[in-house]
Amino acid sequence: MGNQATRIVISDRGTTVCESCLTADRAPGRMKGLLGRPSLPRGEGLLITPACSIHTWFMRFPIDVVFLGRDLEVLDVIASVGPWRTVGRRSARVVLELSAGEARRRGLSAGDRLSLVAPGSIRPPVVFVRAGAESAS
Repeated sequence: MGNQATRIVISDRGTTVCESCLTADRAPGRMKGLLGRPSLPRGEGLLITPACSIHTWFMRFPIDVVFLGRDLEVLDVIASVGPWRTVGRRSARVVLELSAGEARRRGLSAGDRLSLVAPGSIRPPVVFVRAGAESAS
C-alpha cells in the first residue's frame, strides 16, 4: 500500500470526502485491504485501484463502498456493507472504502467527480465543471 495518505475531495464543491486515504495499487495491498484492522476511523479511507469489486470477508466492521470510473466519477455508493459480503460494479475501475455512514455524512453521491490532493499540498484541488453547466452572472 502507498505510504503517504492522500486527501480526496469532491471536485466541483471542494468538499473533503476523506482526509487521510491510503492507496492500494499493488496486488498485496489490494488483497489485504482493510483486513486485520479493528475499525476504520472517520476521515480515513482506502482507495483500491484497479478494482471493480470488493469483499468484506473476515472484516469486523461495516464500510461504505464507493465505485468510481477511470476519471474518478462516482458511479455508485453502497452504504454500510457488513462483514462477509461481496459487492461490485462491472464498469468501475477504482473503489473507495470509507467508514460506514461517511459517504452520506459528506454528501457523496453518484455523478460526483473526485480529485486527489497530494500530501502537504497547499494548492486547492482542480475544479471540474460539468458539460452544459452555466455559471450564474
